[in-house]
Amino acid sequence: MIADIVLIVAAALFIGVYVSWRAGRIDRLHARVDMARAALDATLLRRSSVALELATSGLLDPATSLLLAVAVHGTRPGATRPRDLAESDLTRALRAAFSQPDFRSSMSGKEGADELLAEVEEATHQVFLARKFYNDAVAATRAARRRWLIRLLRLAGGAPMPEFFEIDESLVDGDDGRGTDMPHLTASDLPPAQAS
Repeated sequence: MIADIVLIVAAALFIGVYVSWRAGRIDRLHARVDMARAALDATLLRRSSVALELATSGLLDPATSLLLAVAVHGTRPGATRPRDLAESDLTRALRAAFSQPDFRSSMSGKEGADELLAEVEEATHQVFLARKFYNDAVAATRAARRRWLIRLLRLAGGAPMPEFFEIDESLVDGDDGRGTDMPHLTASDLPPAQAS
């Protein structure tokens, strides 16, 4: 009789510790998603500011400058378009600027051009990394929340299911005119006519 009570108490204690551990894990995963989202937002903001700096630098022709400025304007907080679409538009505007014939050679020799282009490429690469980390955190959280015990006991509470953030982020054109998986542009990636 006492052995049965001890066994029941031990089982209840074990289950309680396990459920508490799972709830803590879900909470940590949600915190990880929040931190990754903040980092992603910061890198997207940095890329927008660097793209605006390029647009207003006087290094580009007026049409390209306007194209970039309008795309950057669309990414500002409070814009009417969804953020992922606006950020993809900015990527496509940057890709259009970078894929112009003789773009690199027309920039060479201009004061500050190489540094600014390198900064744009670096910011784009940082967006690639931040988005990857964010989507990995979302995938881990969603996988943990799909477990039957988490759903049965509602251990996620009222936290919304995190959503993936998908954008077009490559500055390099693929064969189909869309970006490739290459996160940044290097001279070796350019067609021979554009390599400087």
